[in-house]
Amino acid sequence: MTDALLGVYNRAPLTVSHGQGSWLFDVDGRRYLDCVAGIATDALGHANPVLVKALAEQAAKLWHVSNIFRIPGQEALAERLTGASFADVVFFGNSGSEAVEGALKTARRYHFANGQPERIDVIGFAGSFHGRTYAAINAAGNPSYVEGFGPRLPGYVQLTIDDEAGIAEAIARPTTAALIVEPVQGEGGARALTGEWLKRVRDLCTQHGVLLIYDEVQSGMGRTGKLFAHQWFEGVEPDIMAIAKALGGGFPIGAFLATREAAKGMVAGVHGSTFGGNPLAMAVGIAAFDEIAKLETLSHVQAIAALLKSELQALAARNPDIVSEIRGKGLLIGLKLIPNNRDFMALARDHDLLVAGGGENCVRLLPSLLLSEAEALEAVKRLELACGTARERLAKAA
Repeated sequence: MTDALLGVYNRAPLTVSHGQGSWLFDVDGRRYLDCVAGIATDALGHANPVLVKALAEQAAKLWHVSNIFRIPGQEALAERLTGASFADVVFFGNSGSEAVEGALKTARRYHFANGQPERIDVIGFAGSFHGRTYAAINAAGNPSYVEGFGPRLPGYVQLTIDDEAGIAEAIARPTTAALIVEPVQGEGGARALTGEWLKRVRDLCTQHGVLLIYDEVQSGMGRTGKLFAHQWFEGVEPDIMAIAKALGGGFPIGAFLATREAAKGMVAGVHGSTFGGNPLAMAVGIAAFDEIAKLETLSHVQAIAALLKSELQALAARNPDIVSEIRGKGLLIGLKLIPNNRDFMALARDHDLLVAGGGENCVRLLPSLLLSEAEALEAVKRLELACGTARERLAKAA
């Protein structure tokens, strides 16, 4: 491994070569069942022919042009997104972090436009993850991400998901601008919030003039079997939403969506991006959206998710000394473990299965939305083998 790369990643000892569908290959030709998918990003699998075709055709025409000009692909993808969601307007960036940053700026600017510039406070939650940029890490408040980067930014309040009274009190404060939450926490341990929780918070935000922001960077774009995770419930629509990851099927795209009212302060000159919404990204994004939004794709996700949930619950019952709980929603699945989750990730990799880590000692399965029934059952089989190996090692350690 070269010393020329900044050492901020704790990389697994796997050097990737190429991928095909739900499978990833290393440089030695070893084949892995990929249930990480770029952390819920390669939603249509590796080297999906529809995306490859869209990228190649656009690459032969135009890669980049400034946002001082109209970009037809932006308009086309924005119309798809607003037509399938609560939103009226869309801004395109390049990542989930950028989407979150734009959402936070939009919320504060809304209150400024309403003559209430003192309303800057943003409520976030323990266990959340909103990206690695400065406002994003302050919104999440994870101590390991903010430590050493100077003073905490003002106006960010951290609570816990279960603190019902504290949430109500914070929303009612006259300086509160917005509340940001993931309908399904990803990095925080695949914790799915209930419709009752979301509805209570939605109603409180409406009552007190606070904007509700959903971070659906990981849970959105078909991951749960609906286009967006909050769409499983009635009456919980946000004012602003950040999306990315699967939006480009692996190509870097981020976006925030908003109602026209919530975005009223975002006028010409207050926000922008050099690469956001470039023609390459938009061509791939349109192709990915059209595939993911198909009824057959979303129905397939629901069917495979139901199969996996059933099989994984049975696995947990057979291995109560290894797996204590199955969590998540759709194909954002968490296994809460008894042995160390990082050690278990390595054991799964030894059995040619790739899984992601997560908070509260979980591992996550975030496979392609096109994962087949046979591949789902194979993933469970390999997890069972990893459980057996974990048990053997625990016995030796004892």
